[in-house]
Amino acid sequence: MQTIAKAWLRPAVLALCLIAGIPAACPAQAQPAWPQRPVKIVIPLPAGTSADAALRIYAERLSQIWGQAVTVDNRPGAEGVIAVAGFVRGNDDHSLLFSYGGPITISPVISKDLPYDPVKDLVPITAGTDSVLGLVVNAAVPAASLKGLEAYARAQPGKVNWTAAPGLPQFLMASFQKNQALAMAYVPYKDVGPLLQDISSGRIHAYAAGFGTFRPLMESGAVRLLAMFNRERFAAVPDVPTVAEAGYPELAADGFNGFFGNAGMSAAVRDRIAADVRAIAADPAIQARLAVTAQLARANGPEAFTAMIEAQRRQIVEIVRVTGAVPGQ
Repeated sequence: MQTIAKAWLRPAVLALCLIAGIPAACPAQAQPAWPQRPVKIVIPLPAGTSADAALRIYAERLSQIWGQAVTVDNRPGAEGVIAVAGFVRGNDDHSLLFSYGGPITISPVISKDLPYDPVKDLVPITAGTDSVLGLVVNAAVPAASLKGLEAYARAQPGKVNWTAAPGLPQFLMASFQKNQALAMAYVPYKDVGPLLQDISSGRIHAYAAGFGTFRPLMESGAVRLLAMFNRERFAAVPDVPTVAEAGYPELAADGFNGFFGNAGMSAAVRDRIAADVRAIAADPAIQARLAVTAQLARANGPEAFTAMIEAQRRQIVEIVRVTGAVPGQ
């Protein structure tokens, strides 16, 4: 009978404390704990990629903090649009999105028919990592620096080609070509396997992508790393300059991967997740594990993350304005 009485009194107590205007006196049940069931994190990339590996490191620790299973849902395809659209459509308060910038900052600029609005449909929570992005050339290319690549391409108009991972690396390389007025040829690829074969053999001269993608080729001597696009040097290759240090500050960009919620997410839940991710990212052991995947720990919060997103979107808008077209089209 006592249990039944408590259950009957709880909603009455909540009502009274709200009427009285003293929410501080309300019992804890007024703010239900989150999460109350397993959490799913959608990522618009296939399993085995650097960002996927980084997310799984976060998911493991978040599961421990939250006391609930945290699973990773890989939904690659259409440069991230499929995953983001599905996430928004699902509108599940126990699902999160862990996305790179492409479908958030690039697709809205170059596509008029997106099935989602990243500003209205997504709640930025916090960045999680920065992908380490770099530019390599085939080992036979006589260029030891970005300035050297520019000189080599200028001396052979139309004979030097390049390719890049879809998204930010592709736009940055298009910006490099246009800003320096270089007659370089862009070669598109659908699959990374043939691309890596061609950069190794010399059919492709220059390639911009995530560090983890070309690292084996660099270590085998098939390619030479000229510069990093990130704003800070990467500890694994401390002697390689950033593009800003190499004389091209307009190419500097951090390839963020961050956590998003659906539009209905409460500020309390958003801030709780951001705080937990920040705590994980501050752990030196986590930072070391992320570095192995060519990801840098980066956690901030809703306001700072929103500012990062807006800054990258402005950068893409400017690149499209300068180049006059979408790279490769």
